[in-house]
Amino acid sequence: MKAFKAYDIRGIYNKDFNKEDVYKIGYFLPVLLQTDKILVGYDARLSSDEIFTALSEGITDSGSDVYDIGLATTPMVYFATARYEFSASVQITASHNSREYNGLKISREKALPVGYESGLSELEKMISEQEINIKKDNKGKIYRKDIKEDYINFQKSFLKDISNLDISIDCSNGMAALIIKEIMGESPTYIYDNIDCTFPNHEPNPLIEKNVADLKKEVINNKSDLGIIFDGDGDRVMFVDEQGNFISPDLIIGVMADYFLNEKNEKVLHDIRTSRAVSEYIIKNGGKPHMWKVGHAYAKRKLREIDGIYGGELAGHYYFRDFFYCDSGILASIIVLNVLSDYRKRGKKISEIINSIAKYSFSGEINFEVKEKEKAMEALKEFFIEKDLTQFYDFDGYRIEFKDWWFNIRPSNTEPYLRLVVEAEDDQVLNEKTMTIKNILKKFT
Repeated sequence: MKAFKAYDIRGIYNKDFNKEDVYKIGYFLPVLLQTDKILVGYDARLSSDEIFTALSEGITDSGSDVYDIGLATTPMVYFATARYEFSASVQITASHNSREYNGLKISREKALPVGYESGLSELEKMISEQEINIKKDNKGKIYRKDIKEDYINFQKSFLKDISNLDISIDCSNGMAALIIKEIMGESPTYIYDNIDCTFPNHEPNPLIEKNVADLKKEVINNKSDLGIIFDGDGDRVMFVDEQGNFISPDLIIGVMADYFLNEKNEKVLHDIRTSRAVSEYIIKNGGKPHMWKVGHAYAKRKLREIDGIYGGELAGHYYFRDFFYCDSGILASIIVLNVLSDYRKRGKKISEIINSIAKYSFSGEINFEVKEKEKAMEALKEFFIEKDLTQFYDFDGYRIEFKDWWFNIRPSNTEPYLRLVVEAEDDQVLNEKTMTIKNILKKFT
Protein backbone atom coordinates (compact mmCIF):
# COMPACT_ATOMS: atom_id res chain seq x y z
CA MET A 1 0.00 0.00 0.00
CA LYS A 2 1.37 3.42 -0.99
CA ALA A 3 0.52 4.99 2.36
CA PHE A 4 3.02 2.97 4.42
CA LYS A 5 6.03 5.27 4.89
CA ALA A 6 9.26 5.22 6.88
CA TYR A 7 7.80 7.06 9.89
CA ASP A 8 4.03 6.61 9.65
CA ILE A 9 1.07 5.74 7.42
CA ARG A 10 0.19 8.74 5.26
CA GLY A 11 -1.15 9.69 1.86
CA ILE A 12 -4.02 11.19 -0.09
CA TYR A 13 -7.18 9.80 1.46
CA ASN A 14 -9.29 7.62 -0.86
CA LYS A 15 -6.37 7.42 -3.29
CA ASP A 16 -3.37 6.05 -1.39
CA PHE A 17 -5.55 4.45 1.29
CA ASN A 18 -9.22 4.27 2.25
CA LYS A 19 -11.53 3.34 5.13
CA GLU A 20 -11.32 -0.39 4.30
CA ASP A 21 -7.54 -0.20 4.72
CA VAL A 22 -7.96 1.72 7.98
CA TYR A 23 -10.40 -0.90 9.28
CA LYS A 24 -7.80 -3.62 8.65
CA ILE A 25 -5.10 -1.54 10.33
CA GLY A 26 -7.34 -1.23 13.39
CA TYR A 27 -8.11 -4.95 13.39
CA PHE A 28 -4.49 -6.12 13.25
CA LEU A 29 -2.88 -3.36 15.34
CA PRO A 30 -3.69 -4.99 18.71
CA VAL A 31 -2.02 -8.19 17.48
CA LEU A 32 1.06 -6.31 16.31
CA LEU A 33 1.46 -4.40 19.58
CA GLN A 34 0.10 -7.18 21.83
CA THR A 35 -2.48 -5.10 23.63
CA ASP A 36 -6.23 -5.05 24.20
CA LYS A 37 -6.61 -1.27 24.51
CA ILE A 38 -5.53 1.50 22.15
CA LEU A 39 -5.55 5.25 22.75
CA VAL A 40 -6.72 7.31 19.76
CA GLY A 41 -6.65 11.03 19.01
CA TYR A 42 -7.29 12.92 15.78
CA ASP A 43 -6.93 16.24 14.04
CA ALA A 44 -9.76 18.20 12.39
CA ARG A 45 -9.21 17.23 8.76
CA LEU A 46 -12.42 16.55 6.86
CA SER A 47 -11.62 12.83 6.61
CA SER A 48 -10.56 12.34 10.25
CA ASP A 49 -14.04 11.42 11.53
CA GLU A 50 -14.46 8.71 8.91
CA ILE A 51 -10.98 7.37 9.59
CA PHE A 52 -11.63 7.33 13.34
CA THR A 53 -14.85 5.39 12.81
CA ALA A 54 -13.18 2.80 10.55
CA LEU A 55 -10.16 2.47 12.85
CA SER A 56 -12.36 2.07 15.93
CA GLU A 57 -14.51 -0.56 14.21
CA GLY A 58 -11.41 -2.55 13.34
CA ILE A 59 -10.02 -2.31 16.86
CA THR A 60 -13.27 -3.24 18.56
CA ASP A 61 -13.97 -6.09 16.10
CA SER A 62 -10.62 -7.54 17.15
CA GLY A 63 -11.92 -7.66 20.74
CA SER A 64 -9.88 -4.66 21.92
CA ASP A 65 -11.01 -1.34 23.41
CA VAL A 66 -10.59 2.19 22.08
CA TYR A 67 -9.82 5.10 24.42
CA ASP A 68 -10.93 8.20 22.51
CA ILE A 69 -9.25 11.47 23.59
CA GLY A 70 -10.97 13.48 20.85
CA LEU A 71 -9.37 16.36 18.96
CA ALA A 72 -5.70 16.49 19.84
CA THR A 73 -2.27 17.63 18.81
CA THR A 74 0.11 14.76 18.11
CA PRO A 75 2.17 15.56 21.25
CA MET A 76 -1.04 15.22 23.31
CA VAL A 77 -1.27 11.62 22.12
CA TYR A 78 2.38 11.00 22.99
CA PHE A 79 1.81 12.48 26.45
CA ALA A 80 -1.29 10.38 27.12
CA THR A 81 0.37 7.19 25.85
CA ALA A 82 3.31 7.52 28.22
CA ARG A 83 1.63 9.21 31.19
CA TYR A 84 -1.28 6.75 31.41
CA GLU A 85 0.84 3.73 30.42
CA PHE A 86 -0.91 2.65 27.23
CA SER A 87 0.85 0.00 25.16
CA ALA A 88 -0.44 1.45 21.89
CA SER A 89 -1.80 4.68 20.46
CA VAL A 90 -2.76 6.24 17.15
CA GLN A 91 -2.92 9.89 16.13
CA ILE A 92 -4.99 10.45 13.00
CA THR A 93 -3.23 13.25 11.14
CA ALA A 94 -1.23 14.13 8.05
CA SER A 95 0.88 16.61 10.02
CA HIS A 96 2.13 19.37 7.68
CA ASN A 97 0.62 18.00 4.46
CA SER A 98 -2.16 19.77 2.59
CA ARG A 99 -5.88 19.21 3.13
CA GLU A 100 -6.37 16.18 0.86
CA TYR A 101 -3.91 14.10 2.91
CA ASN A 102 -4.45 12.16 6.10
CA GLY A 103 -2.70 9.38 7.96
CA LEU A 104 -1.93 7.54 11.18
CA LYS A 105 1.01 8.00 13.53
CA ILE A 106 1.35 4.87 15.62
CA SER A 107 3.17 4.55 18.94
CA ARG A 108 3.78 1.65 21.30
CA GLU A 109 4.52 1.66 25.05
CA LYS A 110 6.33 4.74 26.44
CA ALA A 111 5.23 6.58 23.27
CA LEU A 112 7.97 4.86 21.26
CA PRO A 113 7.31 5.38 17.54
CA VAL A 114 6.33 2.53 15.25
CA GLY A 115 8.12 3.11 11.93
CA TYR A 116 8.48 0.89 8.91
CA GLU A 117 11.58 -0.76 10.37
CA SER A 118 9.98 -1.22 13.79
CA GLY A 119 6.54 -2.62 13.03
CA LEU A 120 4.79 -0.96 10.08
CA SER A 121 6.27 -3.44 7.61
CA GLU A 122 4.79 -6.30 9.69
CA LEU A 123 1.44 -4.51 9.87
CA GLU A 124 1.40 -4.00 6.11
CA LYS A 125 2.03 -7.71 5.64
CA MET A 126 -0.74 -8.64 8.09
CA ILE A 127 -3.42 -6.59 6.35
CA SER A 128 -2.50 -7.99 2.93
CA GLU A 129 -2.08 -11.65 3.87
CA GLN A 130 -4.13 -12.52 6.97
CA GLU A 131 -7.85 -13.12 7.21
CA ILE A 132 -10.21 -11.23 9.50
CA ASN A 133 -12.17 -13.44 11.89
CA ILE A 134 -14.72 -11.47 13.92
CA LYS A 135 -16.03 -13.01 17.13
CA LYS A 136 -19.36 -11.33 17.80
CA ASP A 137 -19.31 -12.23 21.50
CA ASN A 138 -15.91 -10.60 21.98
CA LYS A 139 -16.41 -7.08 20.63
CA GLY A 140 -14.45 -4.30 22.30
CA LYS A 141 -15.84 -0.97 23.51
CA ILE A 142 -15.11 2.71 22.95
CA TYR A 143 -14.39 4.79 26.05
CA ARG A 144 -14.01 8.56 26.19
CA LYS A 145 -10.87 9.78 27.99
CA ASP A 146 -10.26 13.47 28.75
CA ILE A 147 -6.56 14.33 28.99
CA LYS A 148 -6.65 18.01 28.00
CA GLU A 149 -6.41 19.56 31.47
CA ASP A 150 -3.55 17.29 32.54
CA TYR A 151 -1.67 18.08 29.35
CA ILE A 152 -2.12 21.85 29.64
CA ASN A 153 -0.97 21.80 33.27
CA PHE A 154 2.08 19.74 32.29
CA GLN A 155 3.06 22.22 29.58
CA LYS A 156 2.46 25.25 31.81
CA SER A 157 4.73 23.78 34.50
CA PHE A 158 7.71 24.66 32.25
CA LEU A 159 6.63 28.23 31.51
CA LYS A 160 8.41 30.99 33.45
CA ASP A 161 7.39 34.65 33.63
CA ILE A 162 7.68 35.92 30.05
CA SER A 163 5.63 39.07 30.55
CA ASN A 164 8.55 41.19 29.28
CA LEU A 165 8.12 39.74 25.78
CA ASP A 166 5.91 40.72 22.85
CA ILE A 167 5.10 37.60 20.85
CA SER A 168 3.34 36.86 17.55
CA ILE A 169 2.02 33.31 17.03
CA ASP A 170 0.74 31.67 13.82
CA CYS A 171 -1.22 28.49 14.53
CA SER A 172 -1.55 27.69 10.80
CA ASN A 173 -5.27 26.90 11.45
CA GLY A 174 -3.95 23.63 12.88
CA MET A 175 -4.22 21.71 16.10
CA ALA A 176 -1.95 23.94 18.21
CA ALA A 177 -4.92 26.34 18.28
CA LEU A 178 -6.77 23.80 20.44
CA ILE A 179 -4.70 24.59 23.54
CA ILE A 180 -2.20 27.38 22.87
CA LYS A 181 -4.18 30.20 24.49
CA GLU A 182 -4.77 28.17 27.64
CA ILE A 183 -1.00 27.79 27.91
CA MET A 184 0.35 31.12 26.64
CA GLY A 185 -2.60 33.30 27.62
CA GLU A 186 -4.20 36.12 25.64
CA SER A 187 -1.25 38.54 25.59
CA PRO A 188 0.49 37.20 22.43
CA THR A 189 -0.81 38.33 19.05
CA TYR A 190 -2.37 35.31 17.36
CA ILE A 191 -3.09 34.74 13.67
CA TYR A 192 -4.92 31.80 12.08
CA ASP A 193 -5.83 30.57 15.54
CA ASN A 194 -9.16 28.99 14.61
CA ILE A 195 -8.99 25.28 13.82
CA ASP A 196 -9.76 24.78 10.14
CA CYS A 197 -7.92 21.86 8.59
CA THR A 198 -8.86 22.91 5.08
CA PHE A 199 -5.99 25.36 5.78
CA PRO A 200 -7.55 28.41 4.07
CA ASN A 201 -4.66 30.81 4.74
CA HIS A 202 -1.55 28.78 4.03
CA GLU A 203 -0.45 25.15 4.10
CA PRO A 204 0.59 24.00 7.58
CA ASN A 205 4.26 23.48 6.66
CA PRO A 206 6.43 26.25 8.14
CA LEU A 207 9.55 24.99 6.35
CA ILE A 208 8.16 26.46 3.10
CA GLU A 209 9.02 30.16 3.01
CA LYS A 210 5.72 31.45 1.61
CA ASN A 211 3.84 29.88 4.54
CA VAL A 212 5.76 32.08 7.00
CA ALA A 213 5.18 35.35 5.10
CA ASP A 214 2.15 36.47 7.14
CA LEU A 215 3.91 35.80 10.45
CA LYS A 216 6.91 37.85 9.32
CA LYS A 217 4.57 40.78 8.60
CA GLU A 218 2.92 40.42 12.01
CA VAL A 219 6.29 40.44 13.77
CA ILE A 220 7.33 43.64 12.00
CA ASN A 221 3.96 45.38 12.42
CA ASN A 222 3.70 44.46 16.11
CA LYS A 223 7.39 45.03 16.85
CA SER A 224 7.44 41.56 18.39
CA ASP A 225 10.45 40.07 20.13
CA LEU A 226 9.75 36.70 18.50
CA GLY A 227 7.46 35.05 15.98
CA ILE A 228 6.32 31.45 16.46
CA ILE A 229 4.68 29.21 13.85
CA PHE A 230 3.35 25.68 14.37
CA ASP A 231 2.71 22.98 11.80
CA GLY A 232 -0.62 21.23 11.30
CA ASP A 233 -0.49 18.73 14.16
CA GLY A 234 1.60 20.73 16.63
CA ASP A 235 4.66 18.51 16.84
CA ARG A 236 6.89 20.99 14.98
CA VAL A 237 7.60 24.67 15.54
CA MET A 238 9.71 27.33 13.85
CA PHE A 239 10.69 30.86 14.70
CA VAL A 240 11.08 34.34 13.21
CA ASP A 241 13.39 36.94 14.77
CA GLU A 242 12.42 40.51 15.66
CA GLN A 243 13.54 41.72 12.22
CA GLY A 244 11.21 39.27 10.44
CA ASN A 245 13.95 36.84 9.48
CA PHE A 246 13.31 33.10 9.52
CA ILE A 247 15.58 31.30 11.99
CA SER A 248 17.11 28.06 10.74
CA PRO A 249 15.57 25.41 13.05
CA ASP A 250 18.88 23.69 13.80
CA LEU A 251 20.18 26.88 15.42
CA ILE A 252 17.33 26.68 17.94
CA ILE A 253 19.02 23.52 19.28
CA GLY A 254 21.85 25.86 20.27
CA VAL A 255 19.47 28.37 21.87
CA MET A 256 18.06 25.60 24.08
CA ALA A 257 21.55 24.86 25.40
CA ASP A 258 21.22 28.01 27.52
CA TYR A 259 18.20 26.46 29.23
CA PHE A 260 19.23 22.82 29.57
CA LEU A 261 23.01 22.69 29.93
CA ASN A 262 24.86 25.28 32.02
CA GLU A 263 27.93 23.04 32.41
CA LYS A 264 25.75 19.97 33.15
CA ASN A 265 27.74 17.63 30.87
CA GLU A 266 24.54 16.22 29.33
CA LYS A 267 24.14 14.62 25.89
CA VAL A 268 22.27 16.53 23.17
CA LEU A 269 20.96 14.87 20.00
CA HIS A 270 20.97 16.55 16.61
CA ASP A 271 20.42 15.25 13.09
CA ILE A 272 23.05 14.76 10.40
CA ARG A 273 22.09 18.05 8.66
CA THR A 274 22.76 20.26 11.68
CA SER A 275 25.23 23.16 11.51
CA ARG A 276 28.70 22.54 12.91
CA ALA A 277 28.17 25.78 14.86
CA VAL A 278 25.44 24.10 16.94
CA SER A 279 27.65 21.26 18.16
CA GLU A 280 30.39 23.80 18.93
CA TYR A 281 27.91 25.86 20.99
CA ILE A 282 26.72 22.75 22.84
CA ILE A 283 30.31 21.87 23.75
CA LYS A 284 30.96 25.48 24.82
CA ASN A 285 28.01 25.15 27.24
CA GLY A 286 29.31 21.90 28.72
CA GLY A 287 27.21 19.47 26.69
CA LYS A 288 28.05 16.50 24.50
CA PRO A 289 26.57 16.63 20.97
CA HIS A 290 25.46 13.36 19.41
CA MET A 291 24.67 13.14 15.67
CA TRP A 292 22.01 10.76 14.33
CA LYS A 293 19.51 10.03 11.55
CA VAL A 294 16.73 12.35 10.40
CA GLY A 295 13.16 11.54 11.47
CA HIS A 296 11.16 11.24 14.67
CA ALA A 297 11.04 7.43 14.46
CA TYR A 298 14.83 7.40 14.78
CA ALA A 299 15.38 10.43 17.00
CA LYS A 300 13.11 9.39 19.88
CA ARG A 301 14.70 5.98 20.16
CA LYS A 302 18.24 7.34 19.99
CA LEU A 303 17.57 10.11 22.55
CA ARG A 304 16.22 7.48 24.93
CA GLU A 305 19.15 5.15 24.18
CA ILE A 306 21.79 7.79 24.99
CA ASP A 307 19.60 9.32 27.74
CA GLY A 308 20.02 12.74 26.18
CA ILE A 309 18.50 15.74 27.90
CA TYR A 310 17.04 17.13 24.65
CA GLY A 311 17.51 17.06 20.89
CA GLY A 312 16.38 18.65 17.67
CA GLU A 313 16.22 18.49 13.89
CA LEU A 314 16.47 20.85 10.94
CA ALA A 315 12.79 20.09 10.25
CA GLY A 316 11.72 21.80 13.50
CA HIS A 317 11.18 18.74 15.69
CA TYR A 318 12.52 19.14 19.26
CA TYR A 319 12.65 16.24 21.72
CA PHE A 320 12.86 16.32 25.52
CA ARG A 321 13.76 13.80 28.18
CA ASP A 322 11.20 15.52 30.42
CA PHE A 323 8.54 14.87 27.76
CA PHE A 324 9.06 11.11 27.58
CA TYR A 325 11.82 11.65 24.95
CA CYS A 326 9.13 12.88 22.54
CA ASP A 327 8.70 16.02 20.44
CA SER A 328 6.39 18.91 21.24
CA GLY A 329 6.17 22.16 19.31
CA ILE A 330 4.54 24.02 22.19
CA LEU A 331 7.07 22.82 24.77
CA ALA A 332 9.90 23.82 22.43
CA SER A 333 8.41 27.29 22.09
CA ILE A 334 8.13 27.57 25.88
CA ILE A 335 11.82 26.73 26.32
CA VAL A 336 12.86 29.29 23.69
CA LEU A 337 10.65 31.97 25.28
CA ASN A 338 12.15 31.27 28.70
CA VAL A 339 15.66 31.72 27.28
CA LEU A 340 14.71 34.87 25.34
CA SER A 341 13.00 36.40 28.37
CA ASP A 342 16.23 36.10 30.38
CA TYR A 343 18.26 37.63 27.55
CA ARG A 344 15.81 40.52 27.05
CA LYS A 345 16.27 41.48 30.70
CA ARG A 346 19.91 42.03 29.74
CA GLY A 347 18.97 43.95 26.60
CA LYS A 348 19.77 41.17 24.12
CA LYS A 349 17.48 40.33 21.17
CA ILE A 350 16.84 36.94 19.57
CA SER A 351 18.78 37.94 16.42
CA GLU A 352 21.82 38.66 18.62
CA ILE A 353 21.51 35.26 20.33
CA ILE A 354 21.33 33.55 16.92
CA ASN A 355 24.30 35.53 15.60
CA SER A 356 26.35 34.44 18.61
CA ILE A 357 25.70 30.80 17.63
CA ALA A 358 25.75 30.90 13.81
CA LYS A 359 29.28 31.19 12.42
CA TYR A 360 29.07 29.63 9.00
CA SER A 361 27.41 30.02 5.61
CA PHE A 362 24.59 27.50 5.23
CA SER A 363 22.75 26.40 2.10
CA GLY A 364 19.57 25.17 3.72
CA GLU A 365 18.08 21.97 2.29
CA ILE A 366 18.26 21.73 -1.53
CA ASN A 367 16.18 19.06 -3.28
CA PHE A 368 17.12 17.27 -6.50
CA GLU A 369 14.68 15.05 -8.37
CA VAL A 370 16.86 12.07 -9.18
CA LYS A 371 15.86 8.73 -10.70
CA GLU A 372 19.00 6.77 -9.78
CA LYS A 373 19.59 7.95 -6.24
CA GLU A 374 22.24 5.38 -5.30
CA LYS A 375 24.34 5.98 -8.42
CA ALA A 376 24.19 9.74 -7.92
CA MET A 377 25.27 9.45 -4.29
CA GLU A 378 28.09 7.07 -5.22
CA ALA A 379 29.34 9.49 -7.88
CA LEU A 380 29.52 12.27 -5.32
CA LYS A 381 31.33 10.05 -2.85
CA GLU A 382 33.90 8.97 -5.43
CA PHE A 383 34.59 12.59 -6.33
CA PHE A 384 35.08 13.84 -2.76
CA ILE A 385 36.18 10.85 -0.69
CA GLU A 386 39.96 11.34 -1.12
CA LYS A 387 40.01 15.13 -1.04
CA ASP A 388 41.42 15.87 2.43
CA LEU A 389 38.29 14.89 4.33
CA THR A 390 38.40 15.13 8.13
CA GLN A 391 35.33 13.01 8.97
CA PHE A 392 32.94 10.65 7.22
CA TYR A 393 29.54 9.63 8.63
CA ASP A 394 27.94 6.75 6.73
CA PHE A 395 24.33 6.81 7.94
CA ASP A 396 21.24 8.57 6.59
CA GLY A 397 22.96 8.97 3.25
CA TYR A 398 26.32 10.29 4.35
CA ARG A 399 28.02 13.41 5.66
CA ILE A 400 31.55 14.25 4.50
CA GLU A 401 33.45 16.90 6.48
CA PHE A 402 36.47 18.92 5.46
CA LYS A 403 38.44 21.57 7.30
CA ASP A 404 36.45 24.54 5.97
CA TRP A 405 33.19 22.95 4.75
CA TRP A 406 30.95 19.85 4.82
CA PHE A 407 27.95 18.41 3.07
CA ASN A 408 25.23 15.84 3.69
CA ILE A 409 23.40 14.06 0.90
CA ARG A 410 20.50 11.78 1.75
CA PRO A 411 17.62 10.12 -0.12
CA SER A 412 14.10 11.16 0.79
CA ASN A 413 12.11 8.39 2.46
CA THR A 414 8.85 9.59 0.94
CA GLU A 415 9.64 11.35 -2.37
CA PRO A 416 11.89 10.84 -5.44
CA TYR A 417 14.43 13.36 -4.18
CA LEU A 418 17.98 13.59 -3.01
CA ARG A 419 18.28 16.18 -0.26
CA LEU A 420 21.49 18.20 0.01
CA VAL A 421 22.82 20.43 2.77
CA VAL A 422 26.13 22.30 2.46
CA GLU A 423 27.90 24.46 5.05
CA ALA A 424 31.16 26.39 4.70
CA GLU A 425 33.28 28.98 6.49
CA ASP A 426 32.20 31.74 4.06
CA ASP A 427 29.86 32.40 1.13
CA GLN A 428 32.60 32.02 -1.47
CA VAL A 429 33.47 28.46 -0.41
CA LEU A 430 29.77 27.62 0.02
CA ASN A 431 28.85 28.76 -3.49
CA GLU A 432 31.87 27.07 -5.06
CA LYS A 433 31.27 23.69 -3.39
CA THR A 434 27.51 23.77 -3.91
CA MET A 435 28.01 24.43 -7.62
CA THR A 436 30.48 21.54 -7.88
CA ILE A 437 27.95 19.18 -6.29
CA LYS A 438 25.11 20.44 -8.49
CA ASN A 439 27.16 19.83 -11.62
CA ILE A 440 27.82 16.23 -10.58
CA LEU A 441 24.15 15.59 -9.78
CA LYS A 442 22.98 17.13 -13.08
CA LYS A 443 24.01 13.94 -14.86
CA PHE A 444 21.40 12.01 -12.84
CA THR A 445 18.42 14.41 -12.97
